[in-house]
Amino acid sequence: MSEALKQVVIVGGGFAGLSAAKSLAREKRVSITLIDRRNHHLFQPLLYQVAMAGLSPADIAAPLRSILCKQKNVRVVWGEVESLDLDSRQVKATFGSVPYDYLLLACGAQHSYFGHDEWEPFAPGLKTIEQATEIRRRVLVAFEKAELTTDLDERRKLLTFVVVGGGPTGVELAGAIGEMSRFTLERDFRNIDPSLAHVILIEAGPRLLHMFPEKLASRAKRDLEALGVQTWTSSRVTRIDENGVDVSGDRIRAATVLWAAGVQASEIGDQTGFERDRQGRILVQADLSVASRPEVFA
Repeated sequence: MSEALKQVVIVGGGFAGLSAAKSLAREKRVSITLIDRRNHHLFQPLLYQVAMAGLSPADIAAPLRSILCKQKNVRVVWGEVESLDLDSRQVKATFGSVPYDYLLLACGAQHSYFGHDEWEPFAPGLKTIEQATEIRRRVLVAFEKAELTTDLDERRKLLTFVVVGGGPTGVELAGAIGEMSRFTLERDFRNIDPSLAHVILIEAGPRLLHMFPEKLASRAKRDLEALGVQTWTSSRVTRIDENGVDVSGDRIRAATVLWAAGVQASEIGDQTGFERDRQGRILVQADLSVASRPEVFA
């Protein structure tokens, strides 16, 4: 009698989930179900290029089914996980329940507004294609409106772009806006000079890219300044609304504010009862398993 296949459920089709599924390609003793709320894998590092109209969404997204179509032990399911029953080893999703012998939670991260979720409508983040295209729309519309208005104060507001967060995403966004305004759009308008756009990158910490060596962070700062980007470090945002940003007692009037300041783990961790850190990440052992549930990995 042949041994029953082990059921492996992977939640999330990002880099971690996809890598895990591929690593089991030659394993004949397992049957894998990969669940994702979207039907494509997204190359997130290049999202800022979509946001700045340098790439189309199709350039950085590929269907999960196409990526895994030759891997016979994988089933891709489009849906959203609603709850986890750890005792009976069931993943309950929008399409029904899936039993598992092993569970891998690879759900990625989402934005954190540090308790100010009311800021999100005025300062979108950059984690999805929808957010990238919305940012692109806001940036390009700001230039179009600036071309039409005769109110100099309104034009100054429309040509002011604020990026909150001096990590990799914030640095990329600010640099891309600076490059777009000074080179890409240089000759496209008649009533405004796009190169006069005011791009401000705000970081609460003492320097940009705190996770990188200081030498690299200093080089990034110089490169941004060469593109006309102002960098405000040791500056904390206290308010964001439709008219701009309050920063350390100063008011910046801006029509476009973009959020790249904070991340937190997916909300699915709230359902597990597992020990987590301040950012909501599940604490795991060296092999990524959860101490209290060795059949669960995160």
